[in-house]
Amino acid sequence: MEIVITELSRYLIAFLMALYTYWGFRTFAAKKKKRLKLVRKQKMIMYIFHFLGYAIIYLNEDDVTILGLYGCELLFLIVLGIVYNRVYHKENRPIICHMQMLFAISMVMLGRLNLDSAKHQFAYIAIGMFLCMVLPWLLEHYKTLEVDGWFYAVLGIIILLIVFIFGNEKYGAKNWLSLGPVVLQPSEFVKILFVFAFASVLSHETLTFHNVVKISIMAAAFVLILVMEKDLGAAVIFFMCYLLMLFVASGQAMYLFGGLCSGSAAAVMAYFLFSHVRTRVVAWKDPWGTIDKQGYQVAQSLFAIGTGGWFGMGLTQGMPNSIPIRESDFIFAAISEELGVFFAVCMILIYLICFIWFINVTVRTKKLFLKLVALGFSVIIMFQTFLTLGGVTKFIPSTGVTLPLVSAGGSSVLSMIFMFCTIAAINLINSKEVQGDVVEQAQEIQGE
Repeated sequence: MEIVITELSRYLIAFLMALYTYWGFRTFAAKKKKRLKLVRKQKMIMYIFHFLGYAIIYLNEDDVTILGLYGCELLFLIVLGIVYNRVYHKENRPIICHMQMLFAISMVMLGRLNLDSAKHQFAYIAIGMFLCMVLPWLLEHYKTLEVDGWFYAVLGIIILLIVFIFGNEKYGAKNWLSLGPVVLQPSEFVKILFVFAFASVLSHETLTFHNVVKISIMAAAFVLILVMEKDLGAAVIFFMCYLLMLFVASGQAMYLFGGLCSGSAAAVMAYFLFSHVRTRVVAWKDPWGTIDKQGYQVAQSLFAIGTGGWFGMGLTQGMPNSIPIRESDFIFAAISEELGVFFAVCMILIYLICFIWFINVTVRTKKLFLKLVALGFSVIIMFQTFLTLGGVTKFIPSTGVTLPLVSAGGSSVLSMIFMFCTIAAINLINSKEVQGDVVEQAQEIQGE
């Protein structure tokens, strides 16, 4: 009976995901009332998927702990939807809905792969969402957040240096820090400091050539420390984030072109200077020829994706244990194997929908500081998604970064929640400013 239900669920889950994605794209053209109806339909699909996933896991694993975890997660998702709709208002319901859907995918897959990881992930998600309820108020009332750019930059560099000196090496990168029983990846939080630092500096200083050189040296310090820590994925993300923020702040295409050329030259130099870079490139070029050594991770990932096919093997029916780092860096391969490539493509489209919403918020934001913050976080989220998916599918060399809001990892999920919620808070502030302008114009017309 369990096998029959699992087999049928493959197609039902794919259908639900396709419907969710379709309605997600429709929200862009829909008017406000219609958009809210579509979001409610998407949330219903999210609840059904979450229930169906845990039901299948329970039927195949027969562990009461799974039911308890499902109950806690369901209560959290319901309360989260109610509270965040009040705090962030109607303008951000699509963004909050997509966050919840990505949470549901993470919870189901981690509940399948490792219950302990699922419990930890749920705890971090709950903590992060609780803390971010105050973000709209903070951004609106604490104006000093945007004038301490150099302080943020120096603090971020100090944190990275502490990790470089006292950190622990894991998966080939020295980017972990142990604080008693807690193990953190500080570079995830430094991303936030990095964006705030350079959004502040770029929006408050005159962008003369001298100042651009000075700011670029500070950005290079972040990237070089990350390269020395062998955290290649974070180094690339920081570089691209700064480059696009500088381009938007200055409007000079020359900076963008020059940055891309210098970045390409730096990548070539890194290949010859660092053995770990050459290892990643060798694994990318020929994972099958080096399957016993460098190419093992990528080869196993491709095996899993190919085995799953369009509709997957079904939850609990695959062999994700053969995938290295399956709960974090390579969770996309585990999703593709058990839920199918069709489901995985729809999940990629959800990230694309989020990115479109983020860019929409960035374009509509008038204040340069908030515009650059929204842009910086948007670039980090989507470029990190690209690096993760590209490494797992052999499109680019693996960089060892997590899939936003889906991969296991306390530091990663906390920083990503902060970025998503900050963009939503900026959208809320911008909407209030627009409404205020409309009221002022109406008053002026009445006065005349």
